[in-house]
Amino acid sequence: MGGPTAGRADGPTEGPTDDDLITAWGLVHEALRDIDPMLLKGVDVSGGEMAGPWFEVLIRLQRSPEHRLPMSRLAREVSLSSGGFTKLADRMAHKGYLARESCPTDRRVVYAVLTPAGREVADEAKVRHAALLREHVLSVIGAEGVAKLAELARALRDNARAGE
Repeated sequence: MGGPTAGRADGPTEGPTDDDLITAWGLVHEALRDIDPMLLKGVDVSGGEMAGPWFEVLIRLQRSPEHRLPMSRLAREVSLSSGGFTKLADRMAHKGYLARESCPTDRRVVYAVLTPAGREVADEAKVRHAALLREHVLSVIGAEGVAKLAELARALRDNARAGE
């Protein structure tokens, strides 16, 4: 019947079929879609659910030197348009989590800076998020699975960025 080359568009070689590749990538998308809400549930210190971009901004700023990054870079890293990120930054600034600072050497650059209140929220969100990761990811795929997942994700990310 099928064999290792069935369904391949590029001729006979060993490895996954086209259907295998499509299924594997579809499973990655389904898993992320289904697990993401579980990993943010209760992360917001106010007791609500924190939207993914809010959490990403808080964590990226928390882990950055001086808790600041150029707004354009941060927008790119959280996959938002410039306008979308500006709206998010406005809401986060209104909550007191971040501030904007002009670059003293390049007036085109504006930094998003985590405020002390933002650092406090980010610290608590990180603890809660890590607990949810342990419950919903580590307990399912184990420590070796987490290490392999990180290795594979890094390889895909780095390959995608190589052409930038």
